[in-house]
Amino acid sequence: MSVVERSLELHPQVALRPEPFGALAYHYGTRRLVFLKHNDVVRVVTVLADHDTVGHALDACQIADDRRPSFESAIVALLNSEMLRDRPR
Repeated sequence: MSVVERSLELHPQVALRPEPFGALAYHYGTRRLVFLKHNDVVRVVTVLADHDTVGHALDACQIADDRRPSFESAIVALLNSEMLRDRPR
C-alpha cells in the first residue's frame, strides 16, 4: 500500500513546536527531535488524523500534484522516525 492510501496520525508522544521555518517535532518516548522545514508539511501533519488517508489530507491542504512526491517522502521519513503512526480507519 502506498503512503497516500494509509491512515496516519501524529504519534501521541510527539509534540510540535511552531517555528518560523515550520516546526520542531519532539518524541518523548524515543527522545528524537525532527525539524519540519516547511509550514505546508506542518499543516499536512496536523490534519492527518482528520482525514481518511494521507491523499485526502494532501487534497484538503491543496498540495499541488508536482509537490506531492516530496510530501510523500517527508511523510515516509516521519513514519520511519516514529513521529507518525498508522491509525485505525
